[in-house]
Amino acid sequence: PARTVPRRRPPRNDMGPGLTLLLLLALLASPAQAEGGTAAVEEVKIEVLHLPEVCSPKSKKGDLLNAHYDGFLASDGSKFYCSRTQNEGHPKWFVLGVGQVIKGLDIAMMNMCPGEKRKVIIPPSLAYGQQGYAQGKIPPNATLIFEIELYAVNKGPRSVEAFNQIDKDSDKKLSQLEISQYLKEEFARDGKKRHPSAHDEILADIFKKNDHDGDGFISAKEYNVYQHDEL
Repeated sequence: PARTVPRRRPPRNDMGPGLTLLLLLALLASPAQAEGGTAAVEEVKIEVLHLPEVCSPKSKKGDLLNAHYDGFLASDGSKFYCSRTQNEGHPKWFVLGVGQVIKGLDIAMMNMCPGEKRKVIIPPSLAYGQQGYAQGKIPPNATLIFEIELYAVNKGPRSVEAFNQIDKDSDKKLSQLEISQYLKEEFARDGKKRHPSAHDEILADIFKKNDHDGDGFISAKEYNVYQHDEL
């Protein structure tokens, strides 16, 4: 009989307020622009260290990922980053492919499935370039090595599900009333005290950054800037 290998239980995948908070931040953020070309992809070297028997779903641009990763300098192997030593050891949540991590990691973590482990080598041009990152102890023109363990792949904050959560009347566009109600529900859920003007200021900012045609609604096309779902 096959031997059962005990596995460490991954961190709890409890989206809850975390996803709704990211959804709000995504609405406030400037839309991400699609980047063309494939030359950069060829510069990232990827070695798969572990691939689960069931490899699904695979990550794509706009997905919300949960992962741990360690960073090393290729020049001497010294470790400059460890996600396990931050945020009380919880793995990091981030949206893939929109610049929340360095470009090399955005590339290296595409088409990755929960439970997969990778070792990736990222050239300076897709990391911190000629400037380096002094605060992170990364010198100029440094090639970086990351060891990554992915725990979860979820629909991101610009997904169909997130849009439908706000679109109460299912007319494929978000009105000021719908987003206003969403904000009120989120504010009530987190329980933080805010100035009475905060609601109106955030609502105005959301429409300023998302209502590109100025018609008073955020259409499905305007909302879904990551373009990985059909709305």
